[in-house]
Amino acid sequence: MWQPKLSIVTIVYNNVADIERTMLSVINQTYPNLEYIIVDGASTDGTLPIIEKYRQHIHHFISEKDHGIYDAMNKGLALATGDYLLFMNSGDEIYAPDTVEKVFSSQPGADIYYGETEMIDSHHQSQGRRRHQAPDTFTWQSFKYGMSISHQAIYVKRAIAGKYDERYQLSADIDWIINAAKKATSIVNTRQYVAKYLIGGESKKRHWQSLQERFKIFTKHYGLLPNLINHAIIAIKLAAYYLRHGRTND
Repeated sequence: MWQPKLSIVTIVYNNVADIERTMLSVINQTYPNLEYIIVDGASTDGTLPIIEKYRQHIHHFISEKDHGIYDAMNKGLALATGDYLLFMNSGDEIYAPDTVEKVFSSQPGADIYYGETEMIDSHHQSQGRRRHQAPDTFTWQSFKYGMSISHQAIYVKRAIAGKYDERYQLSADIDWIINAAKKATSIVNTRQYVAKYLIGGESKKRHWQSLQERFKIFTKHYGLLPNLINHAIIAIKLAAYYLRHGRTND
């Protein structure tokens, strides 16, 4: 049976309310070949005792000050030894205990696996699927109308994964996924929910900065004029969605 090693990285800073849910979603996986890495930004709120509670399940653990989200994620990336990478940051969850097992049984040997994401609120109540539904077929050009696959819902072969560009403070994950997809020759849609995403992260709190970074990233990969046209289409779709549903959680 094909069972590649999966490195799961969780970054956290002062998130005592949510870190245990994230950790348990990893620890309780039925898939046997996992490497769990936690990178903590020197938390002071009670997060560290919770991590220590499950220390025997963690293969690598760092707790030190960092220079932001993507510095922490690069630290996790540097520690990873698995065949594949999954970033499941504090507050988010792997969808179900058998999710990883199902992902890798969908088709052996792909460069990237992806699936759908369920949104959850601060009370851990489901808010349904993301507005951007995962595309039936994914390529590096699939993000031109928005990030259609969440970062928590994509498994990337470590051999094609570069470092996160720390010039971006909130949206480097988009650039990272596009770069990996450009190198991929086999991308598999697992056609299942694979992650739960906690609404209201830093990109939501600093939404304008996040949008500016996304525009720069999309311009870099798709060109300025196509990006302007694509953003006009995004605006129309967003307005139509808001009129129908009255919310835009993602």
